[in-house]
Amino acid sequence: MDIAFKFIRPVPPQVVQSITQLGLQPSLLTAIGILLLVCTVLYVVPATSVLGAVLLTGYLGGAISLHVRVGNPLFGYVLFPVYIGVLMWAGLCLRESRLLALLPLRK
Repeated sequence: MDIAFKFIRPVPPQVVQSITQLGLQPSLLTAIGILLLVCTVLYVVPATSVLGAVLLTGYLGGAISLHVRVGNPLFGYVLFPVYIGVLMWAGLCLRESRLLALLPLRK
């Protein structure tokens, strides 16, 4: 859904307002959307899923830093990318048994 909002033209005022509040220029929406789309496609394709997860983790880390920088609330904004990242990696671990072998949880 986030990817779609970055490509809609004309850009909805709510999207412009939220990206401006984060200190970014609305002209960056397309570039951010392309970056997120490429990372998501890499995550979905089984052969490149780990690379996609690593790149999406970086993207989500950037989102966290933006929200912390502007002083957004912890539970409403800052931790949401953390939840998405945990779900993303959990899903990847469930479909990639090689990743489970790397976790120290197993003996």
